[in-house]
Order: sequence, then C-alpha cells, then structure tokens
Amino acid sequence: MAVNLHIPAETDIHPVPGIEIGVTEAGVRKANRRDLTVFRLAPGSSVAGVFTQNRFRAAPVQLCERHLQAGQGIRALVINTGNANAGTGEQGLAAAQATCVALARELDVAPEQVLPFSTGVILEQLPVDRITAALPAAIAGLGTGNWFSAAHGIMTTDTLPKVHSVRVRIGGHEITITGISKGAGMIRPNMATMLGFLGTDAGIAQPLLDRLVRELADQSFNRITVDGDTSTNDSFIVIASGQSGLRIDSADDAHYAELRDALAQASRELAQKIVRDAEGATKFITVHVEEAATTDEALQVAYSVAHSPLVKTAFYASDPNLGRILCAIGYAGIDDLDTAKLRLWLDDVLVARDGGRNPDYREEDGQRVMQQPEITVRIALGRGDVSDTVYTCDFSHEYVSINADYRS
Repeated sequence: MAVNLHIPAETDIHPVPGIEIGVTEAGVRKANRRDLTVFRLAPGSSVAGVFTQNRFRAAPVQLCERHLQAGQGIRALVINTGNANAGTGEQGLAAAQATCVALARELDVAPEQVLPFSTGVILEQLPVDRITAALPAAIAGLGTGNWFSAAHGIMTTDTLPKVHSVRVRIGGHEITITGISKGAGMIRPNMATMLGFLGTDAGIAQPLLDRLVRELADQSFNRITVDGDTSTNDSFIVIASGQSGLRIDSADDAHYAELRDALAQASRELAQKIVRDAEGATKFITVHVEEAATTDEALQVAYSVAHSPLVKTAFYASDPNLGRILCAIGYAGIDDLDTAKLRLWLDDVLVARDGGRNPDYREEDGQRVMQQPEITVRIALGRGDVSDTVYTCDFSHEYVSINADYRS
C-alpha cells in the first residue's frame, strides 16, 4: 500500500525534446508484461550517472561506467526488468555487451554510445536472446510521450509507477524536467537508487553535469532507505538534451543555481516516491537530525534510527515505544555523545530531554502521532549547527511476505 504517492495524469507528464522512449515485451522473466525499455537521445546530449558501491556490482553497471568514461557521447539506453544480470561473471558482462551491440546496430551508433541497465533477480544469467529479439519492437515504438509507459516498464516489486514532471522558466527559456524511478526493496542507496532516469532539455556541459549528478544524488537518492540493503544495480542517470536553447557551461553561470535547484527538487520527488511505495510500507517517516557537529554525524544518527527493525516495527504497530529510538541513537557510534543535551520530538511532541523522558510527555500524544501515515522524527544532538534528513518507512508483515515469495 503506497503512502500518499502522487501519480500525475498523463497530460501532466511533459515530453523532453531530444529524448525518445520505446517500451515493449521481451519475456525476460514473465510473459505478457512490458519489461524492455529503450531511450534514444539526440546528438549532442550530455549524460552522467552515479552507480552502486556494492562490490558485487552488476554487469550492466560495470559496462555503463566504461562507456561513460569512453567519452564518445551517449546516444541510447536499454533497460530490462526481471533479471538483474548481477553475480553472473564474465558471461554476464558478455550478455550486457551483446545487448549494447545489438541496439547500436539498430540505431546506427557505436556500442560504446549505449548504456545498459538491468533490474530483477540476482545470480541468474540474462536471457540476452529474448532482449535482442525484442529491440526492433521497442525501437518501432519510440516517441517523446512514453515516459509513463517507461515508468511501468522498469517496475519490479513496485506497486505503482514513479514519475515526476515539471516545466520551469529559466533565462527566458521554458525548461522541461521529467524523470522516472523504480525501487521498493533492497533500498539503501550508496551513490544512487535502484534505477532513476532524469531528463531535461536544458544544455549542460559534460564536466559540469558529471559533478552535478553526484550532488543531485547526495540530496535525494542518498537520503532514502527502506531496509538498509544496497543493491548490486543502483543507477541514477541525468540526461541533458540541450534542445531548449538554454546552455549552462559553468557553475558560475547566472542561471545555473536555478536549474540545479529545479533538478534537485525533481530528484527528491523521485527518491521519496520509492520510499512511499516501499515493500509493505504503511508509514512515510522523515528522520531529521539537527545540532550535529558534522554532516557525517547527522547521517550516522539518522540512518541508525531509520534502519532499526525495532523502530520500524513500532511505527507499523503505531506503538509509541519510543525508547527504541533513543536506543538507536545511542548505538549510532558517537562515542562522546552527551545524552543530557539530546532532545527528541515526534512531529511537534517533545518526547525526551535532559537524558530522559520529557515530564510533560503524554502517551496519548505519542499515540496520536504514531497513527498518522506521515511522521517526522526530529533529533537535536546539542553538538553543533549541522542538520540533515533521511526518509524511510515502517516494516510490516507484507514486507516479509513479498521478499519470501520474490522468486516464485
């Protein structure tokens, strides 16, 4: 059950000039589902990405990094669901390469100009023949208005498609920003998310986009967690087609900050949709840590709370067993934490201060907040002036059922 996940009407999903998308059925794992997506990009598009830091990085992740480093100009993406092509060794790399070669041949580009992406079951070989056989159908369906179909096409255990689209006025140009993401479990991104693709018709110089994509990921996909597991396939890609007439070559450009902020907002929306549709989630939880000494310290505490199974199950039960939050803060690894300075709130309810329970705290106030579908946990450490935020969800019976039956 997704938590307040907004799905825009198709009429509100704006095509991005210079980006065409085709979606088809390849039968990668299951019949009669659209599981293969192709992006074709206009010549001159800038493309940048960040990827998982899991040491078992999937074959497509390894190939994406190589192709981006080759610097030949990315002209196409190919995405399959149902099979992650991870833990597949040299055979998996060969399959990912064969997919790139086949799409390159169809589009008359070089294989190094194609980025492959896979998501699904790990430790199974990619059915590359099914994918390459379906490429002509995906290409035949290429069009600028297929973002919503693509959002469906990249889903695995997601219950709803995740798409965000806006138009903004920058420097006298109308700029389109549209993106999709997928992911519901195995989510604790460590550089990106399960899969995220963000497109804009603004022009952004390649070196600048290479830096910007990391900044965007750190503000969005690197601030979410469902279960603390970093996937083998995490990938976040930003495409700047340059078709709008606005060109940004430097961070000193007068319009750079405005464009960066618009892209950051879109990235946050896509990342938060993943948490809202997390496997079995019934609560969307914001963990905000303030008065930390450093950003790393703030995130250390935030993730300790967000990852705790005891905290997450208490939220599912709407049980204000809030000592579990204090416990998670205490084992976060800040050895010199002065608990007498710490304060803890649930929304506007002050729960703990001066090293213990707030004397004015009432159980019914905590119960009221815990029953809400959206909850903010605010923690003041009393150590400095740095703050940061992580977004997470509760753990339900359904999370266990989904993951127990995932390969069935």
